[in-house]
Amino acid sequence: MPLRFPVVPMKAAMGALPPAVQDDEWAYEIKWDGYRTLAFIANGAVRLQSSNSIDVTAKYPELTALASAVNAESAIIDGELVALDADGRPSFSLMQQHSTEVAFYAFDVLQINDVDTIALPYEQRRALLTELLEPGANWSVPTHRIGDGAALLAASAEQGLEGVMAKRLGSPYVPGKRSPNWRKVKNRTQIEVVIGGFNTGTGNRASTFGALLVGIPAADGTLTYTGGVGTGFTQARLESLLKELRSRVVPDCPFATTPPRSHTGDATWVRPEMRALIEIAEFTNEGYVRHASFLELI
Repeated sequence: MPLRFPVVPMKAAMGALPPAVQDDEWAYEIKWDGYRTLAFIANGAVRLQSSNSIDVTAKYPELTALASAVNAESAIIDGELVALDADGRPSFSLMQQHSTEVAFYAFDVLQINDVDTIALPYEQRRALLTELLEPGANWSVPTHRIGDGAALLAASAEQGLEGVMAKRLGSPYVPGKRSPNWRKVKNRTQIEVVIGGFNTGTGNRASTFGALLVGIPAADGTLTYTGGVGTGFTQARLESLLKELRSRVVPDCPFATTPPRSHTGDATWVRPEMRALIEIAEFTNEGYVRHASFLELI
């Protein structure tokens, strides 16, 4: 039976670039920092589905004419909704605000005229997609390259982009699965932060903590809150850090401005004596770290 709305999209594993000896066995695409979206084309109209299977068509009237750019009676196209900043770079914050028109960047095709294409190899699907979708003001099929992934990753870092997607040649599209045939390879920035607190953990972290609450010293000596760091810990590290944190507990928040309750939950404050090196994807418009991961104490 052909695929029908809704469809759970294929997912990528987080990883590093493939080994250099395998480089020409992979295709590389820019990783766009937006909302994963499937476009269903039928009867001259488009229906947009979010990654969690919600119909979001009404939110993006700028994509109403997308169906007219598709060279088929019907199709299912996978892609990313992206909002660009003034410098032409994808901005997740602008995407959340939807203060500007979005663009749909298509990167795969699952079905054409009720015939599923998911079993076809990656490179054949890409060729079909390029023929299928005519570029428009709010949609396109961005280019990809075979091999030379390291150069594309370096170029994406220079342009302030999130990273690249590595996709194995010859691989099928597997709806709803997280496959090692697709890899997210992210550019990361390392920054030094001061630990000012922690919040209560849940689940298998209930006995330690959920996230470190961190800040960056301002020029006047105060500590500006910059968000939480909840990943990058081994169990041993969680336990050793908790001992250090408990020995520094204080009643008052050390940050210049009390962090939002939605960030901190049931926070415990500590003397701002411990410094940590963390990796982040970027700072949000509000000045908070995004996709932060703990590396080490410094």
